[in-house]
Amino acid sequence: MEPNESLEQLEESLGVVFADKIVLKQALVHRSYLNEHKDFELNQNERLEFLGDAVLELVITEYLYFNFQNPEGELTNWRAALVNAKMLAAVAKEVNLEPFLYMSAGEAKDTNQKARDYILANAFEAVIGAIYLDQGYNVAKDFLMRIIVPKLENILANGLYLDSKSRFQESAQEQVGVTPTYKVLEEDGPDHDKQFKVGVFLDKELVASGGGTSKQEAQTAAAEAGLQAKGWKGPDVKVVKRDPNKMI
Repeated sequence: MEPNESLEQLEESLGVVFADKIVLKQALVHRSYLNEHKDFELNQNERLEFLGDAVLELVITEYLYFNFQNPEGELTNWRAALVNAKMLAAVAKEVNLEPFLYMSAGEAKDTNQKARDYILANAFEAVIGAIYLDQGYNVAKDFLMRIIVPKLENILANGLYLDSKSRFQESAQEQVGVTPTYKVLEEDGPDHDKQFKVGVFLDKELVASGGGTSKQEAQTAAAEAGLQAKGWKGPDVKVVKRDPNKMI
């Protein structure tokens, strides 16, 4: 499916004006589009995605290194929370990236949100790569400092640098002194398309349940629902700001 929107609208949403619009257009081409348009003048966006991933990683690593004194393990978790596919898909939606993507008719109609989020996350990385190629490192850095870095405050405030199961377990042990357990409540569908419903328990109390296409996915969903049901944010983190006057 070819976008109906103009690139100028996307540039406005991104806050970046490209010197070469073709570079931006390249970032928006999903490989499925080329299966239906063999004569399309551009290639798919995976090389730009590869480049953008590296730029994103460096910018976030620099920011964390020069602003916080926390140990490497904690900074690694924070960075992972800022650059994972779930976060990038959410940011892609914030800048309204999806209407500009070149996808096959089948991909455009696919209602699988997980698959769509994966495409969005990859396209957002490709856009980062396009900004870097067209405008240089400093503009790409400014873009990410504007779009991605502000998410860190919420991540730290709510313990989102840990996965949901770890957050629920640490909170449960801290709040009630109990380690949660998980139990499959329902299992449905053929082997190639199983659906699981899993409950998370504190002793005999069913706190919440969640569903997914695997037991692990359902457990994660149950833990997320459990955190909401209990009103738990997750463990507190001690943020240590780096003193710029100290040795690196």
